[in-house]
Amino acid sequence: MEAWYHYVLLVVVGFVVGFINTIAGGASLISLPVLIFLGLPPSVANGTNRVAIAFQTAIGVAGFKSKGVSTFPFNIYLGLAALVGSIIGASIAVDIKGETFNRILAIIMIVVVLIIVFKPKINLEDMQERLTGKYLWVGMIAFFFIGIYGGFINAGIGFVILLFLHYFHRMSLVRANATKVAVVCIYTLAALAVFILNDKVIWKVGLVLAIGNGLGAWFSSRVSVNKGDGFIKTFLVIMVIAMAIKLWFFT
Repeated sequence: MEAWYHYVLLVVVGFVVGFINTIAGGASLISLPVLIFLGLPPSVANGTNRVAIAFQTAIGVAGFKSKGVSTFPFNIYLGLAALVGSIIGASIAVDIKGETFNRILAIIMIVVVLIIVFKPKINLEDMQERLTGKYLWVGMIAFFFIGIYGGFINAGIGFVILLFLHYFHRMSLVRANATKVAVVCIYTLAALAVFILNDKVIWKVGLVLAIGNGLGAWFSSRVSVNKGDGFIKTFLVIMVIAMAIKLWFFT
């Protein structure tokens, strides 16, 4: 990470990641391998990436709120449940061996590609949301486990969150996206704290990546949620497959 163009690359990658993560999800599958390829140990790349994710999701929340899209206090309840789980997941992540982490990331990449390609089409028609009572409690339990995964690696979790919020809580894609970025912001702060306490964050790299992530998130949160969906899907599938092969065979 000594060459100046590495930091330019981080800003560009961050913008793409911030845009894709806010409009759909899964783009940490781009930033994590890039950080590893630039020489960061896997656990440090994982922790450093959380700086950018925290910044990106905070900007995304502000962007959605500026458009009048908010699911408060529902997003706070889910976020707090996920926060507890994320502490567990991050604690596991800081101690895992680099080669094992790379193999797990490669497998997750392929699984997420399958979700991207075969996930059910989301209907944007208005529907009656289910955000209280038993639906809220089931959602909090589900997001506790989502938080464990999010704290561990986070990559690809956006798709799971969107599908759960849509099919279980019956939220539109726009409101599900707004809820997603708020929840991820909350639990990422807790996961980041765990990585910081274990000295797994390189701040200079994380903050440079965060500049790109934040710009991408702000732009993405203020445009149509369907804009460029086909391009994003194709781009992400190609990149994820290539990086998964690299991580599995050339660790």
